[in-house]
Amino acid sequence: MSSLLINLDDLLNCRTVESERVEFKSSWDSRTTGYQVLKTICAFANDYHNINGGYVVIGVEEKNGRAKFPIKGLSTKDVEEAQKWIRGNCNRIDPVFQPRLCPEVYLGKLILVVAVHGSDVRPHQAPDGEKKPIKYWIRLGSETVDAEVRGGLLTRFLEQTTRIPWDDRRARDAKVEDLRETHVREFLRDVDSGLLDEPDARAIYRNMEITTKVNQHEEPRNVGLLFFSGSPHKWFRGAKIEIVHFAADRGGDVQEEKVFSGPLQEQYRNCMNYLENLSARQLLKQRDRSQVRGWVSYPLQAIRETLVNALYHRSYDQDQPEPVKIYLYPGRLEITSYPGPVPGIELDQLERDGNLRPVPARNRRIGDFFKELKLAERRMSGLAKVYRSMDENGSPPPRFDFDSERTYFRATLPAHPEYIALSALRDAAHLQALYKNDEAYDRLLSAWKENNSSGILAAELIRSLRKIGDQKSAEEIWDAFSSSASPYALPHVANTMIEMWLENGEREKSRKLMDKMHLAYQGQDAIDAAIMAKRLRKFSRAHDYFEKAEERVLENSRALHEFAQVKMELAKEVWQRKPHLWKQANRKLLQEARGQLERVIQMEAASVRLAWAWRDLARVMTWLNLPVKDIENAWKNAVNLLPTEKQIRCEYEKYKRNSPSGSIKRP
Repeated sequence: MSSLLINLDDLLNCRTVESERVEFKSSWDSRTTGYQVLKTICAFANDYHNINGGYVVIGVEEKNGRAKFPIKGLSTKDVEEAQKWIRGNCNRIDPVFQPRLCPEVYLGKLILVVAVHGSDVRPHQAPDGEKKPIKYWIRLGSETVDAEVRGGLLTRFLEQTTRIPWDDRRARDAKVEDLRETHVREFLRDVDSGLLDEPDARAIYRNMEITTKVNQHEEPRNVGLLFFSGSPHKWFRGAKIEIVHFAADRGGDVQEEKVFSGPLQEQYRNCMNYLENLSARQLLKQRDRSQVRGWVSYPLQAIRETLVNALYHRSYDQDQPEPVKIYLYPGRLEITSYPGPVPGIELDQLERDGNLRPVPARNRRIGDFFKELKLAERRMSGLAKVYRSMDENGSPPPRFDFDSERTYFRATLPAHPEYIALSALRDAAHLQALYKNDEAYDRLLSAWKENNSSGILAAELIRSLRKIGDQKSAEEIWDAFSSSASPYALPHVANTMIEMWLENGEREKSRKLMDKMHLAYQGQDAIDAAIMAKRLRKFSRAHDYFEKAEERVLENSRALHEFAQVKMELAKEVWQRKPHLWKQANRKLLQEARGQLERVIQMEAASVRLAWAWRDLARVMTWLNLPVKDIENAWKNAVNLLPTEKQIRCEYEKYKRNSPSGSIKRP
């Protein structure tokens, strides 16, 4: 049974722990390996950067800072000798420090893992060799170095070690019973730890180092209460997340408030689920590609990184009663934590290409637990991911700020420009519902002026101008938009403009723009363009557009019906040009139209749509010379569904007059 908290496979592959915190030794030899291991144990225990020590893995060869596979392993004799030597010589560390020695089996090979936690009684010194003096060893990157020979480091290190990091301190007002064993075992299951097999809960707590021995009894550490008690805010008032959602009205009134409490990892997960449900998503099919591109209001990876950073690096001490605050505005999301960053972090380091230097962390244990749960990434890697995820989403870059007294730290994620447009549309719809049409238009126009590359806003403005008959202003909107817009956003707005021109009798303008946009249409935009091309009697072009829409046509009863009508018109054109030469093409088009119409009448649609679909099916079956009984049935269904429609009744009567003589001509 493993006594390691971390999953062994994750450790060897440096997944949930930085490679700088793992040192590999391919074999054991007390004369050479022994003192190297002893110095590294001392350095990890001194924990210069407050990242909670590290691991020495003996029996695994190293290559470029990572484990080399397949691993070599150790003999049982080597493991026993290594444990005995390490235990004995760790008594030479001043003050004495004993790591956890964990013999483990990985893929059938025996190895020894030396787990070294950040010490509560640092600073420590260890000998440089069998008869050499003791020194202060610290860890810089992947190296174990003598702090005294690195200029200025020893003084800084000794000043830092005068206190234990807050999250590793014992909680004086709590009892071990305040830890929930169910929360602990759920955590161990999530990280796939071998400790899950240990039946004794208190033994698990000791191995996880979430309790500490005080005289003859044990007390929980602060980090244990944060992750494994039912109500951490009972001891730490700021251990909560507060979300405030502000409305987009002029007063900026609060629309909704939400508070997340409980164990820290549950706060994080529940908060992320809430934010994910709020995040609008828009998908756009790319021409000539199988992938789908799109955007979200806020990239979830950027939210994850900034939220974890807030929970990881804030203070939970009694003098910080404020919760982590998330403010949702119409155009941005702000995550604020208290206090600001530790000394050594400056604003310019948080810029896109800033050089973020490694400085001692505020909470060494909180970060470890988040990493083991795979909720946090490698140290100092999160900032680059926030910038990258915002870039990939097409969002403006994030902003970070804190005051000169470092009382707070705020991360601001600007919303995607199109999300801001959607917000403006919602506001306009609300105002229109209140019959405040002028205010609704002003809201749209104001948003458009701030973001004139928004296809959503451009299309809605053109529709609004169409309602009041202002074609000139609509054309100005189109000209401004089309000169700078993304090619993915153009088709929808182009269709809106074409529709306006069609309604105003500007058929030539409609044709020219449709020809210009020919290759850009996809999905619903292609369907809309096809229907307008049909109105312009450009049936071949309409057929092309319907085909570009692919499977979307099959899900839309109107589109499928109009596609069938286009095929019927093309069949007529083919027959009228050269009936004998094009007979096969004519029949193919009619058979395809028949299949589409038969699908339409099986779909959920208005009775008017179904009536005309039955009418068209009757005509197609007549042209295909199908059995009279089937044709009669189609006509009757059309008449029964729409008995007041004179055109259908007249066409049915004409069919009945002509049908017996067989004089109906193929189109």
